[in-house]
Amino acid sequence: MTASDGAAPAAGVPPAWTRRPANLASAVAAELVSRIVRGQHPEGAPLPPEPALCETFSVSRTVVREAVKMLQEKGLVQVRQGAGTTVTPRTMWNLLDELVLAATIAEEDGLDVLDDLVALVDRMDELVGDHVAYADHDRAFHDVVMRTSGNRIARAVVRALESQVIHSVRYMGHPHREQCVASNRGHRQVYERIAARDPAGAAEAMFTHITEAWLVRRGGPGEPVRLHR
Repeated sequence: MTASDGAAPAAGVPPAWTRRPANLASAVAAELVSRIVRGQHPEGAPLPPEPALCETFSVSRTVVREAVKMLQEKGLVQVRQGAGTTVTPRTMWNLLDELVLAATIAEEDGLDVLDDLVALVDRMDELVGDHVAYADHDRAFHDVVMRTSGNRIARAVVRALESQVIHSVRYMGHPHREQCVASNRGHRQVYERIAARDPAGAAEAMFTHITEAWLVRRGGPGEPVRLHR
């Protein structure tokens, strides 16, 4: 391990990737995720070339390529033929991915996302009697979640739709205080799953929240066929 690869492990304790876990590529990917989130490999900077990564982690090129592929799937790197592998901007990362979320929360900056969400949820508790102000904070909450999830397409679609229907009574409705209270319970459940580093739970909590909110706006139980996954 070189000095640029981070602090050396304690004497007599080999690095995790040299203990030959069942899936070496996953272990290498997890370590690279941590290093990228910590800024050891900054946004816009090239990832070390394959030979260097092979030497650093004592693994084959096949393992390194599989690990880099995992980083691509998480949105952390971009691979271009002839240009190597580059760390992408943070806005492109899938921050609700289990490894990325855990590494982000472990850093001081990761707490900023949780702070933003809990601040919005707490503020909405105070605004349940004012559905107009509540709606503004509601949209902000969902925008923070979408922004940190890295799902830029979904965020763009939702923002485009909102620009068209934000003043529509059929879409916005006239929520009563009780409905705002129930809605914010859904927000809190989403926040709690994100804080618990549970992406699957966060996704399920968000789906339930959106489904229930839409049914309320529809004015009754009905058959939410279009909301089935």
